[in-house]
Order: sequence, then structure tokens, then C-alpha cells
Amino acid sequence: MPDSGYPWPIETTRLDNGLRVVVSEDRTAPAVAVNLWYDVGSRHEPAGQTGFAHLFEHLMFEGSVNVAKTEHMKLIQGSGGSLNATTNPDRTNYFETVPAEHLELALWLEADRMGGLVPALTQETLDNQRDVVKNERRQRYENVPYGDAWLRLLPLLYPPGHPYHHATIGSMADLNAADLATFQAFHRTYYAPDNAVLTVVGDTTATEVFALARRYFGAIPARGDIPAAPDGHTVTSTGRPAVETVTAEVPAARVYVAHRTHPFGSPGYDVATVAATVLGSGRGSRLYQRLADGERLAQPDLVGAYGVDLAHAPAPLIATATARPGVSAERLAAGVAEVVDELATVPVTSAELDRAKALLSTAWWRQMATVDGRADALGRYATQFGDPAKTADRLSGWLSVTAGQIAELAADVLTPADRVTLTYLPEETP
Repeated sequence: MPDSGYPWPIETTRLDNGLRVVVSEDRTAPAVAVNLWYDVGSRHEPAGQTGFAHLFEHLMFEGSVNVAKTEHMKLIQGSGGSLNATTNPDRTNYFETVPAEHLELALWLEADRMGGLVPALTQETLDNQRDVVKNERRQRYENVPYGDAWLRLLPLLYPPGHPYHHATIGSMADLNAADLATFQAFHRTYYAPDNAVLTVVGDTTATEVFALARRYFGAIPARGDIPAAPDGHTVTSTGRPAVETVTAEVPAARVYVAHRTHPFGSPGYDVATVAATVLGSGRGSRLYQRLADGERLAQPDLVGAYGVDLAHAPAPLIATATARPGVSAERLAAGVAEVVDELATVPVTSAELDRAKALLSTAWWRQMATVDGRADALGRYATQFGDPAKTADRLSGWLSVTAGQIAELAADVLTPADRVTLTYLPEETP
């Protein structure tokens, strides 16, 4: 296996207003990746404000004090760069990759929308982006077969009041009910320099980036009293499985079997990640070998397992399979459950373990091979664990997992008593 250490330099500083700045110099190509992580996601949203973090992912492209609506995108793309943003339960991030000579432009644009969005935010812009989010919900969740599975799994995995109980898309009722002042207050609360990490990777120096960060971000005042998200690390077990069956316009029966494991970044979640790879990654996985190739219960391209990298609660491991024609949902669900249960009783072989670690190593190095992938990883570990260098721990954690640890994890948390089963049934054809 390759060395799991982070082979590039990392330098950090913190501005007087609390902004953490991370720089990793790489002269391989004349490009730089800028990645800004805000420590705000759907788990931070108070009752009645679900969907706010995701809506701001859209609003941050709609103009600020010195940048007109959609101009941020035009300036980056016109400079030969690319950009995007994402939101999840734990954080929101904004990122662009540009030719190195346009680093200053990218930093100025990010600073302007951090410190200058609220004065430029209008009721018209807010209403427009609310409609965009509604369309996104319809296109991604409501009008796609099995599209609302994540919306259904979260409430089954995490009880009411838990910070992960609701998805980032949020409630349309909450978004419609909030006025402009409420959204402005949300931005002032969370989109502050002392709640953010700025990461730059590529053809630059720490000296240059630190100077530019002070120039453009240094005058933005710190928030100071950013409210902490509710604690979600404890989820009380009910001692009985949770089951939901949905009849919908889907082409075939599909089953999701989910369990709460350990928080992302913990040794237990490293074990869960390797276990999920053994269970459901590719044609050599247990689910594929048993259900698709062996018993021929599942469609070959629609069987798998994966973990969801949630950092502040027991993160889920999800196994899924879609039935072949003529296979009942009950038989498919039983088959998936049998394969999951066998992780505790049928030891993972050395060949299975080596295969899983090879797949995970390839995925890790593929991310590290790009400046934007590295910038996102460094920003993540600086935000969630306080140290960007801990990025290297992810691969080394996977490589240290043993077959015995997988069996222990399965016996401890992948139990039928704590299982969530979500089943989709196709509507009967008249």
C-alpha cells in the first residue's frame, strides 16, 4: 500500500477576526483551488428554520455589495475557472479552481459575499431563490423514482428533535414562512469569519495567501457568540426495528437497510467504512455475490452499501438492493438482512479485506490527486477536527482495520433490533 501520510506542505494561520487560513503549496500546475468551509449545515437550523443553510448555498451566488447578481459566476468562468457550492447536515462550502494568476479575484469574491451579502439581499432575490429550491425539491426528491429515500431514512434513523432528523432541503413551509429579516439574521449568525475555514491549494505560497486573506477578509468583524448546534452524539435505542413501506411510481421493488454506527472521523467509523466496502462495493462484494450473481434476487447494477459521512452523530451505514422481475420485496429484504447479519458470523477473509482497502486507497488518492480535492479535504479536517493535517488519518485509519474489528462492529451496531428497513413497492398497473 502507498504511504498514507499527507505528502504536501501545510501552513496555517488565524486572522484577528478568527478566520482560519490553510495553505498547501503545489507547483505541479499553474492553478489554485480556493475552498471556504462554513461550520453551518442543517444540523444547526433551529426549529422553524429548516432548509435555511441550503437556501443560502443559492443566495450566496445572487449578488453582494460589490458584485452584481450572477456576476460571481461570470467572473470566475470568464477567467477560465470553475466553481460550485454544496450543503450537508454538517457544513456549507463554496469553492472555485482558477488559473493561479486569478487567485486574488477568487479571494476578493469570497470575502465580498461573506461580509457583503446581507446589505444586498432583497425580497425579490429571496423569493426567486425560494422558488428555485422548490423546483430542486421536485426535480431531485419528489419526481424521481426512489428520490425521497433519504428524506424518509433520516426520520427513521434519528428521532424528532435530533439535529439530523431532517434533510438539508428542509421544509417548504419553513422557507415560505420566514421573512427577509429572519434570513438576514441567519446569515449574520453563521456566515462569519470566526465560523469559517479558508483553504487554498496549488501554485501559490502561504505568504501570498496570508497577505491576501488579511487584505480582503481582515476587516470583516467576528461574530463572537456563534450558537452551537444541538448535540446529536447520543441516540437512544428503541430496542425494536423501524420499518416503513412506500407504494410509489417506481419501476421495481427496492429495499434500504440502514444502521447507525459511529461518527465520521472516529476509529469506529473507519471500521464501518471498510465494512460497507466489503458488503457492497462492486462485483466482488458480498451483496453482489449473494444477491445479484448467486441467488439472482437483485438487479446487478442496483445493489450496494455505503456509509454517510456525518461527523456529529452515529453515522449511518446503508445497504440497498433493487429486485429483479418476479422477486418479492419481502424476499429481497430478507436477503439483504441475511448478508448484513453474516458480517458478525462469517469472518471477512484476507482477500476481501485487501480488496476493500485497495478500493478505498484508490478513492483517497484520486481525491488527493487534484488541488480542489485536497483543498476540500484540508478544509474539512480543519473545520471538523481542528487540524488539517489529520486528513492523512483517514487512509491510515482504513488500512489499520482488521477482520475481527468488522465482526465486532457488526455484532455491536448492525443488529436486527436497531435496524431501519425502508421498502419501495411499485404501484399496481391497472
